[in-house]
Amino acid sequence: MPDRFANGDPTNDDPPVSRGMHDRTKSRYYHGGDFRGIIDHLPYLKDLGVTVIWLTPIYDNVNHLNKRERYDKEATTDYHGYGAVDFYAVEEHFGVLDDFRDLVDRAHALGIKVIQDQVANHTGPYHPWVKDPPTPIWFHGTEGQHLANTWRAWTLIDPHATAAAQRSTLDGWFAGILPDLNQDDPEVARYLIQNTLWWIGRTGIDGIRQDTVPYVPRRFWHDWSRAIHARYPGFKIVGEVFDSDPSLPAFFQGGRTRFDGVDSGLNSVFDFPLQDAIARVFSGKAPLRELPKMLAHDYLYPDPANLVTFIGLHDTTRFLYRQGATPGALRQAFTFLLTTRGIPMIYYGDEVGMTGGDDPDNRRDFPGGWKEDAANAFVPSGRTRVQEVLFETVRKLTHLRATTAALRQGALIDLLVDDNAYGFARVTPNSRVVVVFNHAAGSARLHVPLDRSGILDGAHLENLLETTPPVEARQGALEIELPPHSAAIYR
Repeated sequence: MPDRFANGDPTNDDPPVSRGMHDRTKSRYYHGGDFRGIIDHLPYLKDLGVTVIWLTPIYDNVNHLNKRERYDKEATTDYHGYGAVDFYAVEEHFGVLDDFRDLVDRAHALGIKVIQDQVANHTGPYHPWVKDPPTPIWFHGTEGQHLANTWRAWTLIDPHATAAAQRSTLDGWFAGILPDLNQDDPEVARYLIQNTLWWIGRTGIDGIRQDTVPYVPRRFWHDWSRAIHARYPGFKIVGEVFDSDPSLPAFFQGGRTRFDGVDSGLNSVFDFPLQDAIARVFSGKAPLRELPKMLAHDYLYPDPANLVTFIGLHDTTRFLYRQGATPGALRQAFTFLLTTRGIPMIYYGDEVGMTGGDDPDNRRDFPGGWKEDAANAFVPSGRTRVQEVLFETVRKLTHLRATTAALRQGALIDLLVDDNAYGFARVTPNSRVVVVFNHAAGSARLHVPLDRSGILDGAHLENLLETTPPVEARQGALEIELPPHSAAIYR
C-alpha cells in the first residue's frame, strides 16, 4: 500500500488541493507514503528477493474528508485508493504520473516488474458521475435508489441460478456505498477498456491486479482481457476472487470455457482457499493434512501453477494477529508458501512480522518508512532479533526459489500426508526437491516414500535450510529426523 510503505517526499503529505487529510495518528487518514518512498527502497525489495511489485490503486481519490454514516465511524480518507474520482489521474498524495513512470523505469532497471491495481466494478461514492452520469444507464441504480451487494457470488457458478438470484451480486453497490458501473452499457465497457490500455501504454506496467472480479459480468472480462492481450501479448492479469471455496476462484481463471460459454481470459486469480488453509494450519487451528487436502482441488483450475499464493494481504488480518500464531509458525508458513506450487506474494511487512487485526489495523506503517520512526526495519541494525531471523528466513527462501527450477516450475507430488507430517516433491526433468514438515510438538522420525519423484536409491540429498549431513535414498524412501515444528528442503 503506497500510503503505508515509506514517505519519500514530505512535500506531498498535505497538498493544496486536499488540505487536512494527512494525520499519522488516525488509521483512516493519509500517512504520507508515496512513489518516491517505494523508489528509495527498491534496493531493499531487490535484496529481499522481490521480482514484482503490486501497488494498491493509484487513481485520484476524493480530495476532502468524508463521513458515511452506514460505513464509517469517523471522518476518513480513501488513502487505500479504492474510491476513484478520476480514472485518468494520479492521487496527489502519492506524487504525479511522471513519478509513477519513474518508479516503473527504476524497478525495471533492477529486474523488477510492476503490477497496477485497477477497479472496473465501481467508482468512489464522490465521483462526479454519481451526480451526472454520462449515460442514463451508466450505473446500476442511482445514489438514492440501488441494490446493495449481498455477497452471493456462489450464484454465479450455479448452473441452476436465475438471473434474478444473481442480480444483487452483479448489480449491487459494493458495501452498499460504492456506485456499481454497468458494463453492459457499451459506453461503459468501451471507457473501461480504453482506460486500461491507456495506463499500460502510458506507464509501461507489466500486469494488472483487477479488483472484485465476481461482481462484474464474465462476458465483460472476456472482452476486456482479449483487448489487452491483442494489444500487449504476454501481458499478465490477476483477478481478485475473495472466497475460500476453490470452485469459485477456479471458475474465474481463464483458459477454459465454462457452462456459461465464457472464458474470462484472466491469467491468474488469488488463491484465497489455500491462504485460508495456511492460516489455519500454521496458527494451530487445523492439522497439516489440510494443506494437501486443499491442493487436491487443483483439478478445478485451468492452470493451478499460475495462481497467486499468499499468507495475507490488505483485506485479511495479519498472520501474527491470529490466536496461536508465533514468529516460528510464520517462518513455517513462509517455508510452505515459497516451496509449493503457484506464484508467491508477500504482503509488505510480513517479512519482519508486522501484526494487525481487521481493516485498517492490518495496514499499519512499515517501521522505518518515516524519518521520525523510532525503529527502521529496512536495515538489519534496526530490526529486533525476532525480526531479523524472520527476514533472513524469507530472504533465504526467495533466493532458493530463484535458483532452484523445481521450486518455481516443478510438478508437485505428495509423498507423505499425516496430521503432523507433510512431505512433497517438486520435480522437473532436470531438478528434484523434497520438502518435509514436522508439525508435531516433539521430534519425529519420518519415513518419506519417493514414489514418482524420480529420485533413485543411492542418491544423496542435501538440506538447503540447515547445515546437516545429507540423507541417502534407500529402498525407495528417505528416513528423516526433524525437530518439533520444523521443515527441511532437500535437493
